[in-house]
Amino acid sequence: MHDMVKGSNVALAALSEDAGSVIVGLSWTSPTGEGDADVSVLLLDANGKVRSDADFCFYNNPVAADGSVQLLGKTPTRDGSEDRIGFDLTAVAPDVDRLVVAASRYAAARFGDLEDLQVTLADSSGERLLRYAIDDAGEVAAIIFGELYRRGGEWKFRAVGQGYASGLAGLATDFGVDIDDDAGEAVDAGEAADAADTTEAADAADATGHVGDAGNAGQAGVVANTRGAGDDGRPAGDAVAGAVRRETGTAVPAPDLPAVPAPDLPAAPAPRAALDAVPAPRRSEGEAARPVPADRPRTAKKKVTLPAGPKKSLAENDSWREARLFPVSALKSDRDRETRATSVLLSVMAQVPEFGRRLTAAFGAPAGRMETFTEVSLPHGDGPRRPDGVIRVERAGKLWTALVETKTNGNALRAEQVQAYMDIAARRGYEAVITLSNDVALEGTPLVEVKVDRRRKHKVALWHLSWAEVAHQAQMLIRHEGVGNGAHAWLLEELLHYLQHENSGCHGFQNMGPAWVPVRNGIDDETLCHGDPRALEVVESWERLVRQVCLRLGGELGQRVLPVQRARRGTDPGIRRGALADQLCAEGRLQAELRIDGTPGVLAIGADLRTGRVRTSIEIPAPAQGYPLSWAKRLVRRLADAPADLHVETLVEGEGKGPRGTLERLRPEPGDLLPKSADSSITGFRLSLVKGMGSGRGNAESGFIRSVDDAVHRFYSTVVVHLDGPAARRTPSGQRPVPV
Repeated sequence: MHDMVKGSNVALAALSEDAGSVIVGLSWTSPTGEGDADVSVLLLDANGKVRSDADFCFYNNPVAADGSVQLLGKTPTRDGSEDRIGFDLTAVAPDVDRLVVAASRYAAARFGDLEDLQVTLADSSGERLLRYAIDDAGEVAAIIFGELYRRGGEWKFRAVGQGYASGLAGLATDFGVDIDDDAGEAVDAGEAADAADTTEAADAADATGHVGDAGNAGQAGVVANTRGAGDDGRPAGDAVAGAVRRETGTAVPAPDLPAVPAPDLPAAPAPRAALDAVPAPRRSEGEAARPVPADRPRTAKKKVTLPAGPKKSLAENDSWREARLFPVSALKSDRDRETRATSVLLSVMAQVPEFGRRLTAAFGAPAGRMETFTEVSLPHGDGPRRPDGVIRVERAGKLWTALVETKTNGNALRAEQVQAYMDIAARRGYEAVITLSNDVALEGTPLVEVKVDRRRKHKVALWHLSWAEVAHQAQMLIRHEGVGNGAHAWLLEELLHYLQHENSGCHGFQNMGPAWVPVRNGIDDETLCHGDPRALEVVESWERLVRQVCLRLGGELGQRVLPVQRARRGTDPGIRRGALADQLCAEGRLQAELRIDGTPGVLAIGADLRTGRVRTSIEIPAPAQGYPLSWAKRLVRRLADAPADLHVETLVEGEGKGPRGTLERLRPEPGDLLPKSADSSITGFRLSLVKGMGSGRGNAESGFIRSVDDAVHRFYSTVVVHLDGPAARRTPSGQRPVPV
């Protein structure tokens, strides 16, 4: 893999022959596990400006109009998560000269709070071609990580690493996007509390039930920077003042910078200083202003409108069953289930372009006309092979082809079968083999081992897709993000109904494996020895279960739900899982953390195999203003509808655990949460629920998997929903955006 430094550039063709479609990944880690950012892409013409507002791809506009760019969302990796963007470079319009890849944070968050910032680029086979790491981001709200650009008829990548002071809206505006974030949006009582001089005013604001934004007033500063010369020909050493918001709320424009073409410069090491805040070039005075479209993009997140409830049924009684497009009553064997599931999925992918593109873009497929096939016969050795399905995408006369191998229920993928399909694909010039089963793949731990002939010029990518991921993407589209028309929504509803039916066999991860019972028994009778390989198998199954819980919860909420990995990026996954296996042997516990967009903290899950109980908990920080007694009363008031057996614990700085009690006991006396010592400083509160743990390894009512899933769902729906989320996202002008 090619490591880059700031200002360097490289031709994609020099790194891979399969660079027509690439996946760019932006990643970072957070010491607290709660840090996050949003990625965006700008399609720029030769003047360094967007052609229209549609050339600004971000969370409110995740797909470019021509399909050349698609934000794929966050994907769990062995180091945490990675935000991925799919680029079909063959589909980029001729008048688009550059594709700028950026990320932004919100409110008072800065990139300096994150660690291990890096951008990677992989070709259509999934092989990573380059990496650019940013060592010290500094106090900036947005960063341009890099850009893809044309030079001499080929595509190149440049490592930019520019910080930007005024956030996403400021960055987009300076590239010519007209942002529609109304300055007149209402300020709620929580913001009134921010400006209050007394703690009583803060408590009064809190009583309204709105989310407060203490300490998050919109701020930015005027910062200058020297930019290293690159392919755009701008001389190094030019000091550029950003157009940023002063405390008075006025904007100071930056001087114009002409874009002068220049030949490629060799990569040179850049000083490892903190990223400075440097904006993009603004429109010159002589340049005609673009007409402002009626519907301008908003950096504030869109409101999500859930579909209306089901209409009243015309059935005469409950025994009548609605006719379904994909019936499941006739499924009797695993072969029937695999054949039906493959046909159902592939047909919906072909008929609903948004859905088909969502599933295949992450595998390097271009945006184009898709056709799908089942039970195709292909010659191989002594006899033909029949993969379960084939996906073909046509773009500009070129074909992208993937073979599909499907398993349902608990059936495992067979290595020799997948190997045969890999060989067929390589021989016929196909691009990928996609395996589809209830199992969840872990990075660094392949589900099947295949041999790759390095002597072959053509590379074939092997990808895995879980049925849980398929259901998640269908839920996100029809229930939260929207699709093109009513017929597409109906098709996805029918697909989702089929996948969730007990007879389909497409239920996601549903078996903790053969090591589960021996490990559980070994913990009970204290005979499980340190280094037992079965403990590692259980840890891997636990990780798969946690990732599936994230998919299911995220699909229900329409929010990103990701597992938190505390290990530093680059840590070998085998070493990390080995440490967790040692902890399981020593303490008899499995632990995980989930980060959910819009929640005030990290949701922790702990399964204690010694006591047979599952604990779900969340820590919320203490308010910045007010009195401790007011905090306690406010917390108990907000948890009025939470379960009575909810445990509430006060977190005290430097003293470990503080006062605690059940919600039932604390409701009449919230003051019992206060420490006895007046000098004790309250840092927050921990809320937790405990329930019995299933013992079986499967997904039955009494199984471990079901008990963990139910515990997380109950905790979120009865506790977390009543809590204030983190500070709402602000636009650079300081007004509050649409609530998320």
